[in-house]
Amino acid sequence: PAAFAGRLKSGEKSIANGHQIVSVLFADLCGFTALSRKTTPADLVSMLNGIFVAFDTIVEKHGIEKIKTIGDCYMMVGGLPNHRDDHAHVVAEAALEMVDALADLNKKNATELAMRIGIHSGPVVAGVIGKIKFTYDLWGDTVNVASRMESSGLPGRIHLSEQTKATLDSHFSLEERGMVECKGL
Repeated sequence: PAAFAGRLKSGEKSIANGHQIVSVLFADLCGFTALSRKTTPADLVSMLNGIFVAFDTIVEKHGIEKIKTIGDCYMMVGGLPNHRDDHAHVVAEAALEMVDALADLNKKNATELAMRIGIHSGPVVAGVIGKIKFTYDLWGDTVNVASRMESSGLPGRIHLSEQTKATLDSHFSLEERGMVECKGL
């Protein structure tokens, strides 16, 4: 984020902040590895770039923060670097728009990609690490649980933790899945 870049330019060496409540989202494309086996490298990177640019546009629209991409996984957070009370709401809105954006891109590209999305709300530590290539990143159980929400979710669906559900208003229509075992939790 720009605020952190300024701090680094002014000579600050270590930047870390604790945040009591944010909402972290992981979105992972299903079927992308299989698609990569039958797609040229140039077409594959172009397709992935198109998807992530669409997601970046959604992130900018909602004033939330993209953290990184990890292969074909996209990570973002609401409520950082500046706190906002509606962090879960804007992340959930962004998640719904991501599902729609992928559907539109599937039509355009004649693909059938789906994604699993997981969201969890709670405390994190955020900071900048690195020397050669600085990285703004997040750490803590909230990040781990958000990742588990994604990996235990269903393709084409948004999987929320109880903590995120509790922060959302009646604007969203939620459906109970029952008890779902999440690896590592």
